[in-house]
Amino acid sequence: MKRGESMIPTRRTMTHDRQEDPATSGAADRAVTERVAKVIAMLRPMVQADGGDLELLEVRSDGEVRVRLHGACIGCPSAAMTLSMGIERNLKEQIPEVTRVTCA
Repeated sequence: MKRGESMIPTRRTMTHDRQEDPATSGAADRAVTERVAKVIAMLRPMVQADGGDLELLEVRSDGEVRVRLHGACIGCPSAAMTLSMGIERNLKEQIPEVTRVTCA
């Protein structure tokens, strides 16, 4: 470490040496959100077939995808399994930027 440098990690080191350009990060975030929305649209008919529904709430910059389950999914003992093994697995496989999926 050079004299005068801080031991606190900067945004640059925390993002694995990838600096984000504020001018382009919004476009990148929109692109990821669009890709997530397409995968959600593909998964919705499967959830709807069991009497539930799936709503995309937000895609956060840290890769977290927030969804809301509706209908028969509310209170269903299999909802957690559907969320992790169905929705989250598919999103992570198709969109590497997705880090986790949470239900609101």
